Amino acid sequence: LIDRDSKVVDASRVAITGLQVFQRALATTSNNVANVGTEGYTRQRVDITTRPSQRFGDGFFGSGARVSSVQRIEDQFLNARVQSSSSDVARLDSYLSLVNRVENLVSGSQGGLDSALQNFFNSLQDLSNDPASIPARQVVLSNSDTLVARFKDLDASYNDINREINTRLRGDINDINSLTSGIADLNKAIVEAKATTSGQGVPNDLVDQRNVLVGRLSERLAVNTVELSDGSINVFVGGGESVVIGSLSRQLSAINDPANPGELRVGIEVGSSAFDITDKITGGSVSGLLDFRSEQLGEIRNQTGRLALVLANEFNAQHQAGLDVNGSLGAQFFASSTPQTLANQNNTGAATVTTGITDFNQLTTSDYELSYDGANYTLTRLSDGVSTSAVAGPFNIDGIQVDIAGAAAAGDSFLVQPTRNGASGIGVLLTNTSQIAAASPVRSLESTANLGSAVVTTPEVLDVNNADLFDTVEIRFNSPASTFDIVNVTDGATIAAGVAYTNNADIDFNGIRVQIQNQPEAGDVFTIERNTGGVGDNTNAVALLGLQTAQTVGGNATLQEGYGALVSKIGTVSRQTSISSQTQQALFDQAVQARDNVSGVNLDEEAVDLVRYQQAYQAAAQVISTSNILFDTFLAAVRR
Repeated sequence: LIDRDSKVVDASRVAITGLQVFQRALATTSNNVANVGTEGYTRQRVDITTRPSQRFGDGFFGSGARVSSVQRIEDQFLNARVQSSSSDVARLDSYLSLVNRVENLVSGSQGGLDSALQNFFNSLQDLSNDPASIPARQVVLSNSDTLVARFKDLDASYNDINREINTRLRGDINDINSLTSGIADLNKAIVEAKATTSGQGVPNDLVDQRNVLVGRLSERLAVNTVELSDGSINVFVGGGESVVIGSLSRQLSAINDPANPGELRVGIEVGSSAFDITDKITGGSVSGLLDFRSEQLGEIRNQTGRLALVLANEFNAQHQAGLDVNGSLGAQFFASSTPQTLANQNNTGAATVTTGITDFNQLTTSDYELSYDGANYTLTRLSDGVSTSAVAGPFNIDGIQVDIAGAAAAGDSFLVQPTRNGASGIGVLLTNTSQIAAASPVRSLESTANLGSAVVTTPEVLDVNNADLFDTVEIRFNSPASTFDIVNVTDGATIAAGVAYTNNADIDFNGIRVQIQNQPEAGDVFTIERNTGGVGDNTNAVALLGLQTAQTVGGNATLQEGYGALVSKIGTVSRQTSISSQTQQALFDQAVQARDNVSGVNLDEEAVDLVRYQQAYQAAAQVISTSNILFDTFLAAVRR
């Protein structure tokens, strides 16, 4: 075309811009197709704009098209939703795997306590039926060893899980550091690449690679990202702690808990030291590990330990109130641990803290923290945060007594774990069947000359250390039989005189308790004496068996009910976590689907684009061919 100013508009040059544009569009579409299976790839689109038009005569003619950019098709909101859901799924998966481990431990017939407890009490039942039987006594000892082994195996398994948590934390932290370092490197590469295009172009493949690393990072812990104008991103974890700032990354580290050295925590580098951010971490596999340890593992160990402590204490107390085959008072049957008290490694004072158990029935499954602020001590029950303060000790709470010696410094703290080592510390002390105290050390007799209908109960030993325990004592009814005297026949002393008689009331003396029931007559006599030769007596064996139904755990549950509550609680947590995990997985899948609907490669759509761009390319080529023919025709006409 020639205008009045003799300026030529070259249609072929306009068509060439179309060829270039559609060639790049075809290349971009081909790239989408080639990366349909590439992890983290985001569909790309060529943005085409017109070139500035040129004036010819009284009008303006277009000068073709150009590629303004190649954009990644994404929705930041959907990406953030996938990232958040990924963290939640990873946390629940990590949490659930550990819960299932513990559930299999406590509920399985091979490792659980339920069958071992039942077999132990069954053997006591057989012993009470035949207290002189050597085989029955041997079965009691054998089942005692089995029960103790179960306690120890459970505690060892809990320790193994705790070590596994520490190992997995180290592994996750190493992965996090590698990922944040990779993100920082990609930030640098993206900024440099963008700078070569005067800040207009974006290296899409590098951005995709960075997003993949951010996604993997979010599986370890929840992260927040902020994109900067230069194309880099900053990454934050733990309530605002930065782990990536531009091309720089900060390292996380596994640090020992100064309050409890057996547990690792998460720190972030601050200069040459590490700042503890454990309590700020949410989401991801790291959070799942930390939450399971703080919410479940500690209490589970404490519950198992409490059962062992209560069993050992109650059984020992009753066994020591019995008489063995050799005619000696029963010895301690089970070995038992003492409460664990740990001084914080950062303490600067000279105070020492010891803990003792004053009432096993009141024991809880909680740990306690004793802290000092420079003026007062505060003992806090960690399970619910209930605390009590005083200028000095001792503290008495939940069946424990905490004593303080020496001077503490402000900021010092101590971790008190009354039941933590209960399961590992239990053991069987008896080595011979003759040491089992199945008989009562004393017995009660009724005079054959008694005229009334009254009967005396089997003596209950209240204090095995009473010096007069084995003295022969008579309860003599006066005339009328509304009162009685208690006389120590061994030394002739009158223990009590003129005691008013009440049917079935407790009568205590010399560390012994009996009751007299029904109606006595004047002159009736009841004798309590040493149970000499009482090998066939099953009184104490029956009392030991009675511990199976005694509410000794927390004052409201039997040993087996206490263990059943532990199994039930773990099962409930397992089911709830499994449901939550399935729900969160469904939400994650929906988020991924929504993101892929926007950013994913659709082969049908790409096939349509290929055809469309191919036709446009061919049309542009046809324009060039037609322009050449027209121009040749024009030249031929001019030559004439």
